[in-house]
Amino acid sequence: MNPIKVYILSLFSFLFVVGNMQAQHKKIDSLKKELKNYTKKDTVRVKILNHLAFYNARNNPSRSLVYAEQAGKLADEIKSIKGKARSFYMKGITYMEQAKFEVSINNYKKAIELYTSIDDLKSIAGCKNALGVLYNYQGNQQLALKYYEEALAIDEKLGVKKNIPNYLYNIGDIYSDTGKYEEALTNFKKALNAFTNNNNEYGILSCFNAIAIVYTEQGNFPLSIEYHNKSLDVAQKSKDSIGIFQSLNNIGNVYRQQELNEKALDYYTKALDIKQAHYSTKKITGIRNNIGGIYIDNKEFDKAILSFKESIKLSREIKDNEHLAVGLNGLGFAYLGIKKYEKALVSFQEANKITYTNQRQYDLLESYIGMATTYYNMKKYNLALINAEKVAQLASKYKLLKHHRDAYELLSKINYELGEHQKALISSQQFKILDDSLFNRASIQKITEIEYEYKYKNELESAEKRELRLTKTVKTTSQNLEKSQRNLLLGVIAFLVTSLILGGIIFFLKLRNEKSKTQNVLIEQKLLRSQMTPHFIFNSLSVLQGMILNKEEKKSVLYLSKFSKLLRIILENSRDKTVLLSQELTAIENYLALQNLEKESYTYTVVVEESIDSSLFKIPPMLIQPFAENAIEHAFVDQKENRIIDVRLKYVNKELICTITDNGIGIDSQKENKNQYKTSLSTTITSERLKMLSKDFKMKGSVIIEDRQKYNEQGTIVRLVIPYKEVVNT
Repeated sequence: MNPIKVYILSLFSFLFVVGNMQAQHKKIDSLKKELKNYTKKDTVRVKILNHLAFYNARNNPSRSLVYAEQAGKLADEIKSIKGKARSFYMKGITYMEQAKFEVSINNYKKAIELYTSIDDLKSIAGCKNALGVLYNYQGNQQLALKYYEEALAIDEKLGVKKNIPNYLYNIGDIYSDTGKYEEALTNFKKALNAFTNNNNEYGILSCFNAIAIVYTEQGNFPLSIEYHNKSLDVAQKSKDSIGIFQSLNNIGNVYRQQELNEKALDYYTKALDIKQAHYSTKKITGIRNNIGGIYIDNKEFDKAILSFKESIKLSREIKDNEHLAVGLNGLGFAYLGIKKYEKALVSFQEANKITYTNQRQYDLLESYIGMATTYYNMKKYNLALINAEKVAQLASKYKLLKHHRDAYELLSKINYELGEHQKALISSQQFKILDDSLFNRASIQKITEIEYEYKYKNELESAEKRELRLTKTVKTTSQNLEKSQRNLLLGVIAFLVTSLILGGIIFFLKLRNEKSKTQNVLIEQKLLRSQMTPHFIFNSLSVLQGMILNKEEKKSVLYLSKFSKLLRIILENSRDKTVLLSQELTAIENYLALQNLEKESYTYTVVVEESIDSSLFKIPPMLIQPFAENAIEHAFVDQKENRIIDVRLKYVNKELICTITDNGIGIDSQKENKNQYKTSLSTTITSERLKMLSKDFKMKGSVIIEDRQKYNEQGTIVRLVIPYKEVVNT
């Protein structure tokens, strides 16, 4: 079963939030004292009661409702329309957190009606934003977006700027749910900057979670964990129980997607132990779904079915379509596990109907892949084919790499059963390419982390044993020495303590050095994989095969010679930390010639400044080729003629500078291209590598990629500052 999507469960999305969570408990105590001392029945007392309702809404909803009710009654007595409207608004917030959506909606609408009667547009905007949050909770993104936009229009009309980051966050949440991840990240990061400037910790916490969830969707688990831990740190420092709950839950989801189920279950259990979370049925259904997914991963299907059925029952009771769809998909995969295909199909079809309406893309693809798998097992191959093709189409559109890979794996099996062997082969090849991409993005990182964690634990255990032995020695010596030898004992103890401290320092430095070596190896592996992908080798051999079949003997011999030479150079260079500049340039020229040999689709030049003797410079290998490949692969979309790639090296102010220039569509246009991943992967790997090489060579190394449009030219220019060593002639 594919991992279940994570969700943000946060009260922050309302407009009227407090800026500092650490002051929350003090604020409640202060308001209680103020309420006790202020006995006059007027609008001031109503405001105090409504403030108490707000500060208790997140962690003590029952108490919040008491204060809101008291505020409403007093407002009726003194005929304060604004105070009464605010009490309805606060009850709406509190009931929504308890997943009592119909009651919540009624309270919001009553608040809007009263605010309208006194023409309080600012408060109407707050209510509309709150309704947007509620409908988003229910899984109705279209209606949620409508209310967010209406609230935004009101505040823009009034010139109210302080609420803008809330709208950015909420609209980003809609983009995230509907698979528009780049737009979502843009909104979340803008909101995060604004919340940081305002010291709004509720906003900071929720933005960290939201950004982490987008990275999880895109398969970038290290970044996702980093942002979730930032969120958890904010929540723990502020003693915010619900914030801690949501961070623990989300971290558990990330570990589960990496198939680290024990870690995931540990985080889910910690989240369930938080008492305040049980006020919200919605939060509990989310955790139940996640635990059900763990049971499926462990092939404990009967336990999974019980967990999902409980979640589905609760979701139906509170009309929570969001978690209902997740639970139905999970139940479908559990039934698949015990081969109850008819029941699985019913669950997937109901989930598909819900997600098709609310456009939650991840869960929609889960339902399609579930139906396709079920039909395949039922031997209804044509129906399986329709659903699998739908998955491939949507996964490509929304850049969901894992679903894209799974779709082609299933298409290969289905086409084979239908006798479409050519289509089956193509699907199988596409699956391997996507699986290789997924490995590059996740598996290398995961393997390295596990290996490093294992080394660290072993070293730590050894250090603890050494410390225990030293402590035991000190204790035994102390018992045997006479009073006259105490001074000597103190000297021995001082020596041992000093040795222990020095040993600890040496251990730390050694551990840090090992980590650095591991990271270097990881990056070198990534770079080699990015240069010599199975896809590149397969294409090269396919071209060679075509030449041989066409009886182009001279051309095929030339091609084979260049291919074998390039392969040998890359493999030899990958073993060495530095190579002669002349060797690296030979590899680049061979690569460009090889790629251009079949169709001669572009013109290329490799120019070295006269002041450079390429036999006197040693540089790290495999730095230039990935950018030349990016130019070939991505620069000339729909450009049939006048394709130029120019590689130049110059030596300026003791810096060895390489520029790779093309006259293609430009990097800014490429960013919208669906094949952007490889470009960003090469840039990321090279940037990481240059940081470490700069330290090793004690010399600046950097990479800058720019669109030539800023210089009124066409194409992309890559500027590499390459660390080097000079060869001393003897």
